[in-house]
Amino acid sequence: MATVKISLSLVSLSPSSSSSSSTQSKLSPSFIPNAARTKAAAKLRFSGKSLRSKPFVHRASRSGGITCSASSSPATLPSALLFDCDGVLVDTEKDGHRISFNDTFKERELGVTWDVELYGELLKIGGGKERMTAYFNKVGWPDKAPKDEAERKEFIAGLHKQKTELFMVLIEKKLLPLRPGVAKLVDQALTNGVKVAVCSTSNEKAVSAIVSCLLGPEKAEKIKIFAGDVVPKKKPDPAIYNLAAETLGVEPSKCVVVEDSGIGLAAAKAAGMTCIVTKSGYTADEDFEKADAVFDCIGDPPEERFDLAFCGSLLQKQFVS
Repeated sequence: MATVKISLSLVSLSPSSSSSSSTQSKLSPSFIPNAARTKAAAKLRFSGKSLRSKPFVHRASRSGGITCSASSSPATLPSALLFDCDGVLVDTEKDGHRISFNDTFKERELGVTWDVELYGELLKIGGGKERMTAYFNKVGWPDKAPKDEAERKEFIAGLHKQKTELFMVLIEKKLLPLRPGVAKLVDQALTNGVKVAVCSTSNEKAVSAIVSCLLGPEKAEKIKIFAGDVVPKKKPDPAIYNLAAETLGVEPSKCVVVEDSGIGLAAAKAAGMTCIVTKSGYTADEDFEKADAVFDCIGDPPEERFDLAFCGSLLQKQFVS
């Protein structure tokens, strides 16, 4: 059977997300001084290590970016730091999940290939099984797919299981590294008694493999994972973040979420949480106007964009320019 390669817009299948022409990292206008609202905000630097005793205030640097200095008032830290997985911990989508989906389609001889552009559209649908179902409903089901709806659900579940196994091989071989600053921020949170969790629409086994293989088993034991079908509705529905707050025993208003997509941001804000966006390859042009802060990554020194104390300062909302 000849392989069919299709590029089409599937925006109508999922909640719309307006685009932004800017791909620069920025801070929310609620706390950027006017003089510093420039493209140089992509080069943000945050200093300071005494997390519980010194919150940060900002001032414009010579380069036009933002630096943060300590004040004398007590610091506020989040009760929980909640990470999305794909695009936040690891930039997995283009060269991880997409490749694994395509390898599965090839092994099953379905005659389907998801190119880079098409997969970017499909990412507006939360969940791999939901993504495949929406796609096949739109373009037509493969000849090898069953006709009965219940059997189709089993067919999709089988495809997704096979895809997850292929994806886990990539993770176990460490072919997809952590994004800059992830390990640092997780370490800061665990060291300072802040609860850490990963909240993802991806398969639980895949998320667990990423956390264990790339952050290490010792840290993985301290990180709670909420993933896959643990909730009936996936992002942009806030269910997974609501479940995380309830399970961890924390107030949503004291949680800081790190997301990379519009649907993830919508889920976090609907749950009443503070949300920082770290843009990924597929989400650079999305509209993140409702985010509390937006960066290109978390970053490690000397390219650090923000740290745990900055997360706490967003909750505190006490900035002096």
